[in-house]
Amino acid sequence: MNTDGPGDAWAQRIFGGFRKTSERLAENLSGIVAKTRLDESQLDDIEDALIMSDLGPRAAARIRDRLAEERFERDADERAIMEVVAREIAEILRPVAKPLEIVAFPRPQVILVIGVNGSGKTTTIAKLAHLFQEQDYSVMLAAGDTFRAAAIGQLAVWADRLGVEIVKGPEGGDPASVVFDAVKAATGKGIDALIVDTAGRLQNKRELMDELAKIRRVLGRLNPEAPHDVVLVLDATNGQNALSQIEIFKEVAGVSGLIMTKLDGTARGGVLVAAAEQYGLPIHAIGVGEKIDDLRPFNPDLLARVIAGVA
Repeated sequence: MNTDGPGDAWAQRIFGGFRKTSERLAENLSGIVAKTRLDESQLDDIEDALIMSDLGPRAAARIRDRLAEERFERDADERAIMEVVAREIAEILRPVAKPLEIVAFPRPQVILVIGVNGSGKTTTIAKLAHLFQEQDYSVMLAAGDTFRAAAIGQLAVWADRLGVEIVKGPEGGDPASVVFDAVKAATGKGIDALIVDTAGRLQNKRELMDELAKIRRVLGRLNPEAPHDVVLVLDATNGQNALSQIEIFKEVAGVSGLIMTKLDGTARGGVLVAAAEQYGLPIHAIGVGEKIDDLRPFNPDLLARVIAGVA
């Protein structure tokens, strides 16, 4: 799979999405000049700048350690320092840059999509469906977030636009029943990927945990391997708050991978690095705009250079 997205337009949206992070880093590192090695005070300043840019304390400490070992061939200016930062960010991102592959047999591959309300979850489901369609996979949607009529309606609109079937139930209905009907329908029609929208209410963790456990039990009766993926959608504009959502949803839902959305405009893109270093979960794709094709897997080396401002 091409992980660079569809050409220059995609690359430009990546640059736009991470501009705030790279600008913040550049501002905080301005004026740092060293000889062949950085001293402790300079390393402290760089570590602080990385944390302020939402890369998180663990990634910042790792990059600091790498810089402390570095011997520069000539005076270390901002560009030379950021080249090293970019290389270390790439080392952090490479192991987690894993596109979501349709490999389940028997079909369908069941993908539960979770995330708090407002994270872009429903739109991300549509974009993910479009991405699979581009790869010639058949897709079905299931409206498992039955507690919000708006969520059911929005997903139905997207299903119509994409030309895919959707299984839905009444508002306030049993999500597990919707998922059961969807798996039966997808299996009968030979669908490759079934994408299931789920509720994102964190106000009552126990209730949400019970609901997801029931969905898992129902799926297990139909296919012991299902769900094959549990994907958490995160809003990058939440910065470090996104990390706390990973912590909660790992406990509640057994998250297997992440999708990071809203990495355009004022997004705090450094949190992508923080999530990769702290949790090591696969990051399947990033969203950098509102268009249907604005969700793509990413090239970790290019993204690292964009974040460091040396692309």
